[in-house]
Amino acid sequence: MRVKINLKCTSCGRVNYISSKNKANNQEKIVTNKYCPNERKVTVHQEV
Repeated sequence: MRVKINLKCTSCGRVNYISSKNKANNQEKIVTNKYCPNERKVTVHQEV
């Protein structure tokens, strides 16, 4: 079953992206590099 998740910037703390993941295959939290429009650079985003 796919669920919607929010990706939060680890440096500024804003929720910038909404994504989805398959809970049956991926139980761990997603951590990825994404562009943060607030800081105008690529930062680490983590699942909330």
